[in-house]
Amino acid sequence: MNRNYQKELEKLLAQQESNGQVPRLFLHACCAPCSSYVLEYLSRYFSITVFFYNPNISPKEEYTKRVEEIRRMIGEMSFEHPVEFLEGEYCPQDFYEMAKGMEDIPEGGERCFGCYRMRMEEAARLAQKGGYDYFTTTLSISPLKNAAKINEIGEELGEIYKVSHLPSDFKKKNGYKRSIELSAQYGLYRQNYCGCVFSRRNPDETEKNKKN
Repeated sequence: MNRNYQKELEKLLAQQESNGQVPRLFLHACCAPCSSYVLEYLSRYFSITVFFYNPNISPKEEYTKRVEEIRRMIGEMSFEHPVEFLEGEYCPQDFYEMAKGMEDIPEGGERCFGCYRMRMEEAARLAQKGGYDYFTTTLSISPLKNAAKINEIGEELGEIYKVSHLPSDFKKKNGYKRSIELSAQYGLYRQNYCGCVFSRRNPDETEKNKKN
């Protein structure tokens, strides 16, 4: 049975509001455009630490540009509850070690799932260490990302690290559309590839898939 992660999230948020709670959320972020709507949405309900951990991004100049953009965006947006920023370690070799043997797998396959897990696991680990109530990732806002797999990984990591995974499918309820609007409003840099050298090989194909 297909799960509706957006409805699960809405139910959880309604319960929190009725209890007057403002839990702490450790939010893995892949880039400023994807984070824009997620922060606008979730900052009404959570105190958030945005965790930028993306060793998959290549080249270094691209990584630096994305870090600068998300810092700027957080500084310019207004939030109901506090939003802080934390940058993880940039070690591309960790990504290449994870991807070894999967270099030729098409985008959206096992290599991408491994990349989701690598980044989400670091978020779960630090969420546990920091005593956060929840962790999640902005990745599910992308029409090109497998939300079911992202949530499956998140729930597994939640069990391992004993911190609750916040269910998400942020593309729902026009979330992706709203991220485009916010990107225009704040003049955010919108990259044309996910981040790694493999996704960069054929950005034209990525754009084609996005339209389908």
